[in-house]
Amino acid sequence: MAKKPISKQEPDTTGHEWDGIQEYNNPLPRWWLWTFYATIVWGLWYVIAYPAWPLINQATAGYKGWSTRANVAVELAEAEAANAGINAKLVAAELSEVSADPELQGYATSAGAAVFRTSCAQCHGSGAAGVQASGYPNLLDNDWLWGGTIEDIHATIAHGIRNEDDPDARYSEMPAFGEILESAEIDQVVNYVMSLSGEPQDPALVAAGETVYMDNCAACHGEEAQGDISQGAPNLADAIWLYGGDYDTIRETVTYSRYGVMPSWAGRLSEAELRAVAVYVHQLGGGE
Repeated sequence: MAKKPISKQEPDTTGHEWDGIQEYNNPLPRWWLWTFYATIVWGLWYVIAYPAWPLINQATAGYKGWSTRANVAVELAEAEAANAGINAKLVAAELSEVSADPELQGYATSAGAAVFRTSCAQCHGSGAAGVQASGYPNLLDNDWLWGGTIEDIHATIAHGIRNEDDPDARYSEMPAFGEILESAEIDQVVNYVMSLSGEPQDPALVAAGETVYMDNCAACHGEEAQGDISQGAPNLADAIWLYGGDYDTIRETVTYSRYGVMPSWAGRLSEAELRAVAVYVHQLGGGE
């Protein structure tokens, strides 16, 4: 069979040439062009059908009315409905008796852990060990300013501490003794306080510091310096310090006082969530 003769006609080019290589001006395949046109049509439909164009406060809603927020809200509502029964059981139960019901205890611990990671870990840490230098308390020990029973923990979470939003917030205020005592008296009482749980910086000042303590501090912290949970006055004799137990930090605390604030969660979390996170925190090992 005779071979088809090869056309000697020069191909059409774009006029571009690189190192002797010419660019042919061949048309694109029809299937590729139609696919390209289809993507343009699909893109135009998409920006009309779904949220796309950013405006000042929101994006265009799209004629389909699709919303990720609405979808999440539906899923949350479904989860809430699925847990409605056990949440009602948790709300109705005495907090001190939750641990006697394995199913309820397991649910409360699991749900409380989720609440803690979402709302509490930012201050108290993911492991609930607190951040001492910043005054965020460790929730794993037994040193609780306002009481460590599960009921006390629930009340503290619900109402917070020294906030201005909840009239039932825990409230106490240590005076700034820099405005009351002489500098020498502050040195004395700091050394006395340090002697209760460790080594004072200057043992010679401890005896005088005890007198200063009894006159100015014992009314809140007690004569044995073991604190008073009804006033939120910390135990000064257990070597557990919220802001640090070195000489300079204690002196700063006595001189200027401290005034940490915890928000009220009663208006942000449901009663079931408040109880669940109280159960979770209490079972970590701290409290009473």
